[in-house]
Amino acid sequence: MIIKRDLMPFLQDLAKQFPVVAIMGPRQSGKTTLAKMTFPEYVYVSLEDLDRRAIAQSDPRGFLNAYSQYKGVIIDEIQEVPELLSYMQGIVDKEYRPGYFVITGSQHFLMYEKVTQTLAGRIALLTLLPLSLNEFKQAGILPKTLEALLIKGAYPRLYAQDISVPVWCANYISTYIEKDVRQVLRVADIVAFQRFLKLCAARVGNILNYASLARDADISPNTAKAWISILEASYIIKLLQPYYVNFNKRVIKSPKIYFYDTALVCSLLGIRTEEELQMHPLKGALFESFVMSEFFKYNYNRSELPNIYFWRDVQGHEIDGIIELKFESVIPIEIKSGMTITKDFFKGLRDWNDITKQTDLAAYVVYGGTENLVRQQYRVFAWSDVPAMLDTIYQKNE
Repeated sequence: MIIKRDLMPFLQDLAKQFPVVAIMGPRQSGKTTLAKMTFPEYVYVSLEDLDRRAIAQSDPRGFLNAYSQYKGVIIDEIQEVPELLSYMQGIVDKEYRPGYFVITGSQHFLMYEKVTQTLAGRIALLTLLPLSLNEFKQAGILPKTLEALLIKGAYPRLYAQDISVPVWCANYISTYIEKDVRQVLRVADIVAFQRFLKLCAARVGNILNYASLARDADISPNTAKAWISILEASYIIKLLQPYYVNFNKRVIKSPKIYFYDTALVCSLLGIRTEEELQMHPLKGALFESFVMSEFFKYNYNRSELPNIYFWRDVQGHEIDGIIELKFESVIPIEIKSGMTITKDFFKGLRDWNDITKQTDLAAYVVYGGTENLVRQQYRVFAWSDVPAMLDTIYQKNE
């Protein structure tokens, strides 16, 4: 099954403007498939292939020149030989060929350092996360229930092939640990890192306390920060920063921890069935993580950088999501997993209104139900209609 990705038209457009286009994102998010679908006439080379990698490492200039007669070249997993980026600079400076290099990478931390050093101004950066709700709907493969979607997640392969979700997730986590984390951090104690991952999953949707996490994982706070940094750079987790009117405070307060894909969280927590998820104390946090991921996918799929935060004051008033459209122009959004709308859904929004003194407040609620409606000044959207809600927010403020 071929699933059309929302990012494709933006990839096509940027390839007409830049000589190098990079598609970053987690492993198995569909980067290679997207590149091949968008540029079927390009030659494809994967640096996961040991022979190709050895050639690229020993003779990078000769490796790149071997493809000069083609219209373009797709180089997969560029982080395996990041020094190629320096040689690309010489090629694109010598002869301007828009969209000639299309590169993919699943390790943001390696690529970004090299990109800023060698290809600034010559490269367009795109991020491809697993499937979005809009992509599910366009392909006609959206699971029938919210619980089924949270357990199965959004990695394309789970929908393109008949694969056991628990088996796939367990292997994904194991492969990720072996390939990425050990490669970068030289993690010796894999058991400790697996325990650390499970502790992160148990904290999904919560304020991240490095000292507490380190203590429970029996590692140092500095090690915990390093491991969290790698998990975020590899698109496994996302640290959501707090929103403050005083912008100097935003970067020094603790973030919330979310996972880009709920299937991995369910796997780490041992949740296998919809019934188990229904009764699990973290169902609300999992739903919140899912909706937050949709917010990021919406922006990334439009080649935009997300300005998304949460808000909490010292008195404990909280808003799950804050979308900053421009400086001090924000949209508060509450996320509730319940299927029945109650007045508690709007408590945080009322607190926000009282504290900020906004009289023309445009506020939204995403919930686990199936109907969209309006309650006073609050617009309520079903979980499956998050894309429609975001269309409303962003188009209203263009």
